[in-house]
Amino acid sequence: MYQEEDYLMISGLEHFAFCRRQWALIHIEQQWAENTRTVDGAILHEKAHNPDLREKRGELIITRGIKVFSANLGISGECDVLEFRKSDKGISLHGYEGLWQPYPVEYKRGTPATGEGNILQLCAQAMCLEEMLCCEIKEGALFYGEIRRRDTIQFTEELRQQVKDYLKEMHDYYKKGYTPKVKTGKACNACSLKEICVPKLTKAKSVKTYLQKKMEEDA
Repeated sequence: MYQEEDYLMISGLEHFAFCRRQWALIHIEQQWAENTRTVDGAILHEKAHNPDLREKRGELIITRGIKVFSANLGISGECDVLEFRKSDKGISLHGYEGLWQPYPVEYKRGTPATGEGNILQLCAQAMCLEEMLCCEIKEGALFYGEIRRRDTIQFTEELRQQVKDYLKEMHDYYKKGYTPKVKTGKACNACSLKEICVPKLTKAKSVKTYLQKKMEEDA
């Protein structure tokens, strides 16, 4: 069980899956930089996170910006959209008759090719809801704004275990204040922290080696 002051952000799972160093720069060193991808994503989430927008469409209730947390996992955050679908296997909701099954929906700017981090983040939200509402959530969805498509995600035992493994590693890094070394790749070009991380520079074996090489090049 984690104390509230030790909770990590659920959204950090996406950063961690993309690049451990990027996650540490943001969540441990508190560094951030914007690019067109992050700005577009922020606009999409701003619309989805409006808690004042609540709809009921027949046997479907749509809520937004619902705060979730898990003391067992040591995380907290918000669901972009949390749907409740009428079901005999659901839970009771104040002000509504019958039983309702929670169904989290995460909004993303890009396409399904953007990586596993989106799926891990959505699964973590479901695991928080299960702990908070004492229920079982077998699936949710990712909505991709760029292509206007919703993909159903099954919360398998393998996926849940991966979430737990990643979070354990994240908590270990956070407790130590450790920022992993750079591992360069094609993804670096799309990273908003490229100028802060400076992957080509930090990949050098040491500052001494880097300076010596630069002096030789300038000679």
